[in-house]
Formats: sequence, structure tokens, C-alpha cells
Amino acid sequence: MDNDDLLPLLCATAQGDKNAFSSLYQQTSGKLFAISLNMLTNRAYAEEALQDAFIKIWHNASEYNASKGTVISWMISIVRYRSLDSLRYHKVRKEQSLGDDEYENESVDVNYDEETKLVNCIEQLEPQQKQAIHLAYYKGLSHSELVDHIETPLGTVKSWIRRGLMQLQRCLTL
Repeated sequence: MDNDDLLPLLCATAQGDKNAFSSLYQQTSGKLFAISLNMLTNRAYAEEALQDAFIKIWHNASEYNASKGTVISWMISIVRYRSLDSLRYHKVRKEQSLGDDEYENESVDVNYDEETKLVNCIEQLEPQQKQAIHLAYYKGLSHSELVDHIETPLGTVKSWIRRGLMQLQRCLTL
């Protein structure tokens, strides 16, 4: 999934090209679904979050700004926010535990080379950075929830996350 491949598809999607949007979906949905499923651990919730994300992508494709990141990073952020919204919604509704899913062990379409590289980069983080990033990005905790959970001042938690993400970015671009 190269930005050079996705950018023309996103630009055509912004012009209302349904075929381009379909191609964009085909090329990215597996990876985006894996991210959502990893965050939500419930297949139905992940599918719903992914659908909401693609609706948002369709309606907001013209808002993409190449100077702020790649197409896939923009799409990942949309999926991540939709997944976080779902986590919060279901937490408030006190529905079934998000970990109890009959499809939990089902395989998803993931590029294992990328996943392995990410895991290796995460392993290089300091334990506090790793914990803060995991709780914020995979479990959906807000900064204030993180402060309460790990009993650490807000500024420290934000610094751990910021420095950890910068280290991950450097590691992943090598």
C-alpha cells in the first residue's frame, strides 16, 4: 500500500468516483479492519466502526491534506477515532464485554512483515511508553483515564506517549 497508489484513488473519490472508492476500499480495508478489530476485540463492533470510517472517508476525501501525512495514515486515524467512539459507546451502554467474541481467533488480512516490524519497534520502547501507548491506542483510554489507571501525572503520561510515538516513527521509517 504505497501513498503513490492511494493518493490518486482518494483524489478521484473526492470527485465522487465510486470505482476509485471501491479500489481504495479493496486495497485498504483488510489493514484498517485489523486495526479496528485489534482495538475493539469484537468482530461486529469492528465491522461497524470500519463501515462508519469508510462513510466518513467517502464524505471527507476532499479534506485530506498531503502535507500532514500519507493517505493510509489519514485513513488509519479515521478508523482509530471511529473505534474509540465505539469503545466509549459500548462502555457507556454496559453491553457485553468487548473481549467476549466468538470470532476472536479468526485471522484477518494483515501484512505480517509490517506487523513484525511494528512489534519489534514497540519492544524497543521503554516499559512506561509501551504501557501508555498500548492503553491509549489499543484500549482507547483518554489521557485522564490513563492518569487514573497508572497513577502518574498528566504531563508525564503525555510525554511518554509523545516520545514513544516519535521513537516508533523513527524505527518504522528505517
